[in-house]
Amino acid sequence: MKSLLLPVIAIAAGAAVLATPGQAEKAVRIPAPAQDVTAKSGLQTAVLAGGCFWGLEAVFQDVKGVRDVTSGYAGGTRETANYADVSTERTRHAEAVKITYDPRVVSYGTLLRVYFSVAHDPTQVDGQYPDSGPSYRSAIFPQTPEQRAVAAAYIRQLGATKAFGKPIATKIESGQFFPAEAYHQDFARKNPTHGYIVRWDKPKVAAFKAAFPTLAR
Repeated sequence: MKSLLLPVIAIAAGAAVLATPGQAEKAVRIPAPAQDVTAKSGLQTAVLAGGCFWGLEAVFQDVKGVRDVTSGYAGGTRETANYADVSTERTRHAEAVKITYDPRVVSYGTLLRVYFSVAHDPTQVDGQYPDSGPSYRSAIFPQTPEQRAVAAAYIRQLGATKAFGKPIATKIESGQFFPAEAYHQDFARKNPTHGYIVRWDKPKVAAFKAAFPTLAR
């Protein structure tokens, strides 16, 4: 969110009109995963990266079965897992969210379907909408071997459907997740009139609710 943060604040009232419409306004129709993680008892976690973590957090907080969403950094070291360092685009971190969910209510595959269809644009390389740089890349950080297999299979499945009209840029990566600073947590809920939230993230949440009415809270 750093690239347009100050300009967006200045034109918050007209940002939605000035910006070019894109995937943020609607979901891409894609099939459910043909392969999914076996349902288990107890809460599970998923770590997904795809642009500014404010928007990812806002979307997944509205998914039934999700118990908690934490914004943070994945793919780099603990020492540089802070906003100032990550913003230099030299730490190998991606802005990401850790999703704690109940697999008896929502599956890992369903979370991936939301991620690919509406939470971000998986065809963009090293950026999302107004934000550019590798920290805004599209990446999945599997927490188990089964998650890794399901994610890889789904990327192949979606690639075969050509639903996006472009190659999928999402990579499957390894690395620890580190929570972001406190002021980033629950950012959209605490700052609903912030210019960036109004332009880029509220449309994602609305698109999610329209595309997945039975899955939305």
